[in-house]
Amino acid sequence: MTAKLDIRKWIVTFIMILMGIAFLMPFLWMISASFKVEKDVLTFPIQWIPQNWNAIENYKEVWTGSMPFLLLYWNSIKVTVLTTLVSCTISCLAAYGFAKINFKGRNFLFLIVLATFMIPPQTLLVTQFLLYRWVGLYDTHTGLILLNSFSVFGTFMLRQFYLGISNEIIESARMDGAGHFRIFTSIALPLVRPAIATYAILRFIWTWNDFQNPLIFLRSKELYTIQLGVQSFSDQHGSVYSLMMAASVSAIVPLLIIFIIGQKNVIEGIQLGGVKG
Repeated sequence: MTAKLDIRKWIVTFIMILMGIAFLMPFLWMISASFKVEKDVLTFPIQWIPQNWNAIENYKEVWTGSMPFLLLYWNSIKVTVLTTLVSCTISCLAAYGFAKINFKGRNFLFLIVLATFMIPPQTLLVTQFLLYRWVGLYDTHTGLILLNSFSVFGTFMLRQFYLGISNEIIESARMDGAGHFRIFTSIALPLVRPAIATYAILRFIWTWNDFQNPLIFLRSKELYTIQLGVQSFSDQHGSVYSLMMAASVSAIVPLLIIFIIGQKNVIEGIQLGGVKG
């Protein structure tokens, strides 16, 4: 019986490795293409290790060419980091309130919040556009940050983790004289830290990859994020695949760094959520 289980385990592991390689191949090809001269990009069979290296020239054209990638990076980092911080703060506070503070109409209000999750965001674009122009937030990074700072998903996800905290712990702290703010900062937050880290990474990735909102709510090129910059770069160099791949790799690198740094927390958060479920 044990031998059969070991064989099945090895077979499943082998299949998962093959699937992982299949998922990685497009990314590896993109990196390889960004190192090549243009004439070698579409050669068949694929040259995974370039015979003629042109990496320095390709990335130099991307970073010092017509598109100011340093400015685009700075804009994306500023918008993404601030959006993530504000969104995590608001979601944590709202989730704690819905999970651990008893007030009249709490469940009904939470159902209303959940109901807004079913509204396609595209249906709100015209209203948001008119509102932002009226209050003076159109074509500003502040407006872009506020757009993604309120998350129904973040509130729902963190609320589920707060519900897993024993009410006896909360009551003991209140008997010792702690208020909700002290309980929130000293007890609740440390216990759901993996969940917060998971949501923060997801929020970072979603905001960094966001193309629709910057396209609609930003007009000035000096405010463009990296996604709009890559699109503009594509309009200029779309037929030069080596440069396009170099620009795409440059846009993806921060996401890889964030995930590598936070993958332990993501896995821990998923495992914790599975246990609580």
